[in-house]
Amino acid sequence: QINGEDLGELKGFSDETTLILSKSSELADVEPTLRSGAPEVQISYDRHQIMRHGLNINSVANQVRDMVKGAEATRLNRRDRRVPIMVRLSEQDREEVGDIGKLIINPGRGTPLPLNAIADMSVGEGPSEIRRIDGKRVALVQANIGGGSLGASVAAVQSLLNEKMIWPDYMDFVITGQNQEWKRSRSSLYLALGLSVFLVFVIMASQFESLIQPFIIMFTIPMAFVGTVVGLKLLNMNLSVVVFLGLIMLAGIVVNNAIVLVDYTNTLRGRGMALKQSIVKACHVRLRPILMTTATTVLGLFPMALGLGDGAEIRTPMAITVICGLLTSTFLTLLIIPTIYYILGRAGERFFQTPDTTESV
Repeated sequence: QINGEDLGELKGFSDETTLILSKSSELADVEPTLRSGAPEVQISYDRHQIMRHGLNINSVANQVRDMVKGAEATRLNRRDRRVPIMVRLSEQDREEVGDIGKLIINPGRGTPLPLNAIADMSVGEGPSEIRRIDGKRVALVQANIGGGSLGASVAAVQSLLNEKMIWPDYMDFVITGQNQEWKRSRSSLYLALGLSVFLVFVIMASQFESLIQPFIIMFTIPMAFVGTVVGLKLLNMNLSVVVFLGLIMLAGIVVNNAIVLVDYTNTLRGRGMALKQSIVKACHVRLRPILMTTATTVLGLFPMALGLGDGAEIRTPMAITVICGLLTSTFLTLLIIPTIYYILGRAGERFFQTPDTTESV
């Protein structure tokens, strides 16, 4: 987003920015929104002449606009709608540029004063659009990420525009779009992720009546995040708001397999089975349900990951995030969770074991 006031300078900087960014491998489909527009009659007012004749530039400009474009005099009621009645000069009086210069801009003030006495007129090319953001005229240059990450693309844009362009004091640029959206949403998304993890922990702690076992299960969340990062890197996808929403979903999904495994291990230990044997049997018995649960979830999300139909740019990153994280966490759950359970279980047995103080008689 290039900020400025003069439309000519905005277009010049916009074209130069487009030329520079189009050569970067980090970006693709670089296009400016400010292009050449249609021919128009441009009126340049002489403020000194306007003041000498006791006129006001705003009133003169409005008067010319009303005579050429028309002014709404009243509205005609036609059944359920009101049709505006526009009043303006006849077409023969405004057909050419010279006709507009002959318009009288001081009716009823003695000597008629034509428009060409206080203004110069020419046929020029107007801008395709005049866009304002926060009260400032802006020109936008749009681009897609060319295969790298969002952060790398933003850094490349900053470096190129600062090194290869000279910006006057009254003009600057801001990187908006996905970058601005990510910055604006980042804090709330981090809060949502932290809240979801906390709520999952609280629910498991209340059900297991323990703080250690929910802690064991929570190890599946960072394992899922690692898988998501690797998957996004391999598929050249960027971290975005949609991807982060997928991470929040993962926080509540990936713990299910570990819950099934830990719960059955607790059941076996409650029946008197030793720690190691209970872990081995729980993994053997619960392997099939865990794999079936993961497979059904992944296959259900697979059509979304293919990117078919409208809105695929939103569905695909979320589906790929969940699939990569779920596959990784499932594999690591069967390896790491039993190991952590065994280590903490052995530590707990040694900690709570009391020495035998019974004396033989």
